[in-house]
Amino acid sequence: MDRLSPEKRSANMARIKGKNTKPELKVRQTAHRLGYRFRLHRKDLPGKPDLVFPRFMAVIFVHGCFWHLHPEAGCKDAVLPKSRIDYWLPKLKRNVERDHSNVETLNELGWRVLTLWECETKDSARLAQRIRDFLG
Repeated sequence: MDRLSPEKRSANMARIKGKNTKPELKVRQTAHRLGYRFRLHRKDLPGKPDLVFPRFMAVIFVHGCFWHLHPEAGCKDAVLPKSRIDYWLPKLKRNVERDHSNVETLNELGWRVLTLWECETKDSARLAQRIRDFLG
């Protein structure tokens, strides 16, 4: 059972952003600090990637561990809710299916794709190295 009333839960969920999240901002700041320039959320590409590097034909998606079902077993943010599992599981699985479809389409169009998870953005040095390895 949910600890919050339906009204409070609805208000909480309404405040969750899809763009300019803290993990996304951290990835953007890191990439910029490394000297890479990029475009944001290009609508003409499948999935509207968070960062687009046209010069490198590369895109980066920054996924929330909960919303995109981070498959790593040790991820604390990817825990399924205990209530309304019949609602949440299909919803989150659709996100994962859509992610896979978008990556496949981008690869077919010649784009390289890197997916960074919310939990991976907490280690700044490792994040910088992953971006450098991907783009360099």
